[in-house]
Amino acid sequence: MITGELKSQVDKIWEAFWTGGISNPLSVIEQFTYLLFIRRLDERQLLEEKKANTVGIPIKNEIFTPEQKELRWSSFKNKDPEAMFEVFTKPTVGDMTVFDHMKQVGDSAGVFAEFMSKASFIIATPRLLDQVVQLIDKINMKDRDTKGDLYEYMLSKTATAGTNGQFRTPRHIIKMMVDMTQPKKDDVICDPSTGTAGFLVAAGEYFRDNHDDFFLDKDFREHFNNEMFNGVEIDSTMVRIGAMNLQLHGIENPNLIKNDALSESAGYLRNKYSLVLANPPFKGSLDYDAVENSILKMVKSKKTELLFLGLMLRMLKTGGRAAVIVPDGVLFGSSNAHKQIRQELIENHKLDAVISMPSGVFKPYAGVSTAVLFFTKTVTGGTDNVWFYDMTADGFSLNDQRNEINDNDIPDLLNRYHNLKEETTRARTDKSFLVPFDEIKDNDWDLSINRYKEIVYEEIEYAAPSEIIKDIETLDQERNQALTVLKEMLR
Repeated sequence: MITGELKSQVDKIWEAFWTGGISNPLSVIEQFTYLLFIRRLDERQLLEEKKANTVGIPIKNEIFTPEQKELRWSSFKNKDPEAMFEVFTKPTVGDMTVFDHMKQVGDSAGVFAEFMSKASFIIATPRLLDQVVQLIDKINMKDRDTKGDLYEYMLSKTATAGTNGQFRTPRHIIKMMVDMTQPKKDDVICDPSTGTAGFLVAAGEYFRDNHDDFFLDKDFREHFNNEMFNGVEIDSTMVRIGAMNLQLHGIENPNLIKNDALSESAGYLRNKYSLVLANPPFKGSLDYDAVENSILKMVKSKKTELLFLGLMLRMLKTGGRAAVIVPDGVLFGSSNAHKQIRQELIENHKLDAVISMPSGVFKPYAGVSTAVLFFTKTVTGGTDNVWFYDMTADGFSLNDQRNEINDNDIPDLLNRYHNLKEETTRARTDKSFLVPFDEIKDNDWDLSINRYKEIVYEEIEYAAPSEIIKDIETLDQERNQALTVLKEMLR
């Protein structure tokens, strides 16, 4: 849980960047991430030095040589602003700056270091650098929860700033999707449009919140830190941000790939994962020759929201599950490609659930209506009934402010989804209900909830026209009498 003190510290860092001339929210996150990484490098070396001194052996994973002492956070943070800025901008130690060293560190620095080659240092003044370094230095980074909360709050600023908000899926919606899928101990999880890695982080937190005992098992810890979490992201900046987000949440070595998941070069991503969690790009369009051929065989389309569904079916192992956010158009679109992918999910695999979400969920930066699809890859069918839920409130107002409110369907949704046996008797007038395979097929594979939901209209009885006319005449008579009295008073 983010504390008021931590919020205040992050707000000050954010304000320092903005007043210092870095106003693009993504650039702020990037520079903050680099400085955070530089601090973590020094902390990791300090830990290795402490271990070595305790047992009297040389340091195993040396990040800084003795000659590179001035490049360490614990050293330059105490310098005056001009001297600190010089260490960042002028190659003085072994022909390297602090930033040069950060970009060339090896495997000991973790997955984040792999994606540093094109990182750019854009803090332009000694005053701003010193200000931000001192603010970051004051933050207590020893606790995993604090580190994770710190970064999550920093990322949330991208949405409130109104720029680059498309990279941020609301965290309570991510948590809802993770809680519905209930990741398993041996799952291999992937997000093919990783962004800031919010889905992967939430999956990791699910285990800490619900299965803390798993971490006593060495094999599980090894799987958790090295194999469980996977992501594909086309943007190098987002890969760096996502890698840092995962590491700060205690996931040491996630497998992040910088690539376009839909392209031919990502064709090797087949039958690898047991759980896919994603909010892929909406309303994108690609040429056919830019898309991997096996995806086009499944869904002949240029629309990214349809192509990603095909991609997920290709990525999943048989028996693997997926939870994915889609625009409403995917549910009822009448094109051949729309019908093709819906039929594929329902007829050849197992479509488990369709959650209709209110259009304000992605405000203030998008008002699009969305839904969440839950499906299982079977190749042999298996869809008997599809569970529909009509979510009308998510705990926040549905305007641009998105203030917290009491109305929240998510707890009820989770309870009903995990007790589907009780759903068989629900009427179509309820918030949730089951629809059989044959009915969906007869409706041309339409998955919009309004196609199946029954609305009860309350009958309103009105007075007879003669009575209404009589009332109007009475009102006219009273008005004329009042007007006569008023005229008498003014004589």
